[in-house]
Amino acid sequence: MHDLLIKRSPRLDRESLIGYAKELNMDINKFIEAIDKQKGASIIERDLNLAKELDLYITPAFYINGIKVLGVRDKEYFKEIIFKELENAKKK
Repeated sequence: MHDLLIKRSPRLDRESLIGYAKELNMDINKFIEAIDKQKGASIIERDLNLAKELDLYITPAFYINGIKVLGVRDKEYFKEIIFKELENAKKK
């Protein structure tokens, strides 16, 4: 479902979501019930609050030893941070 939602964004209205669920051969009755009863809403709210607390406003987001890395980065960027942190750890 995730890939389909990204591909079809911003069409995320109720009918579009139900159409995507049908396309993926999901249990439509169960899916509609989950939407209508907002199942999982508390989990989504919890995750949104955590993202706000951590000032995460873009994906992907990573923390490397407390260093926030936002957005798509190449492996060299990650390697640089990791090696610096390893060096800092050796000095302690």
